[in-house]
Amino acid sequence: MILYTTMPQEFIFPTEAESITKQQTVTYQGVSLIVEQTDSQNVQVVRILSTDPQHYLDERICPGAKISCASIQGLSANF
Repeated sequence: MILYTTMPQEFIFPTEAESITKQQTVTYQGVSLIVEQTDSQNVQVVRILSTDPQHYLDERICPGAKISCASIQGLSANF
């Protein structure tokens, strides 16, 4: 089946609620990110929340990149 639509994929095929509850908004080097805990000391970038195009070219914060929890502002302990 082929579905032709202008709607984003997230509206047609919603993600699981459990995966959204694992995500948290944090600030890393002045850039707001949505991250997900991978282990006790690292998080993985899910999405960049910025309007600056240069942030999307930074390999340290690209989606899928792992960041140490010690260098992140706004990360809660009950993550």
